[in-house]
Amino acid sequence: DVGSLWSKFLKEVGRVKLFSSEPVIITEPNFNGTVYAKGIVYAHIFESGNQTRVWLGILPTEWNENEANFANKEIEKLVYQFGIRYHRAKVQKQIDETQEADDTVEKQKLRLIGQNKELLFQLTNNERERAQLQNSIVNNTLENEALKIKMERNKRAQDSLASVSVQIKAVKEVHQERLRKIN
Repeated sequence: DVGSLWSKFLKEVGRVKLFSSEPVIITEPNFNGTVYAKGIVYAHIFESGNQTRVWLGILPTEWNENEANFANKEIEKLVYQFGIRYHRAKVQKQIDETQEADDTVEKQKLRLIGQNKELLFQLTNNERERAQLQNSIVNNTLENEALKIKMERNKRAQDSLASVSVQIKAVKEVHQERLRKIN
């Protein structure tokens, strides 16, 4: 994190000439809007374990005496500003991450609220269907009893008709017997 922000910061200081070896050379440094064409600023980043340090400096022999003193003060301010910028960027990144987490939680909350509405709707439909089925069971039980009663009546009616049929046949035989006697 420090390295990428440091590189961006150095580009604001002046024209960066990257070489394969450290320190990085910055020509034409810009302090408070004034470009020093003859001045050179050197920059270096030191990393050891989980600690990173940055360094910015000049060789006084490459500068006029007055400009060297001024440049040293400005470099000190620049390093301080970089430190502030780095810590602000770090805190802002943490804020962004927590905001992203908060947004994710909020989306999940909204999803669960929507899911709860859907489940409530399904539960209401299920309760309505259960009530209809219970009414159907009651109606079916009553209809079943009514059909059993009708079947019993039908059986009695059939038995009664069978009895009547036997009596009618007997009467018919009596009439047939009488008819035979007439001849």
